[in-house]
Amino acid sequence: MGISTHILDTALGRPAADVPVSLAIWQSAEWVLLNSVVTDADGRSKYLLPAGEPLTEGLYRVRFETAVYYEAKGLQGLYPFVEIVFEVRDAEQHFHIPLLLTANGYSTYRGS
Repeated sequence: MGISTHILDTALGRPAADVPVSLAIWQSAEWVLLNSVVTDADGRSKYLLPAGEPLTEGLYRVRFETAVYYEAKGLQGLYPFVEIVFEVRDAEQHFHIPLLLTANGYSTYRGS
């Protein structure tokens, strides 16, 4: 299926637009970059996998460049980036990885 994400700035109550996001897979004892995107105006990236790249079982890492987001707003955040590592055990499912973000904290969960 695929991998998507959505970033919400819970302090501002708004989507986090223009955040650089990268997707990597763990292969041969190292992270291999698959794709880099930027979130849209709604804070979303619907397609983290490159076009034509199938989802496979394995460990994936989504990295959010949060410092870029805060610097663009003239703010400082505690975390210059956030990395979320998750395991795909069934490649027939879709994996939505939301990030709820504030300058001093974050949380995530498996979305739908």
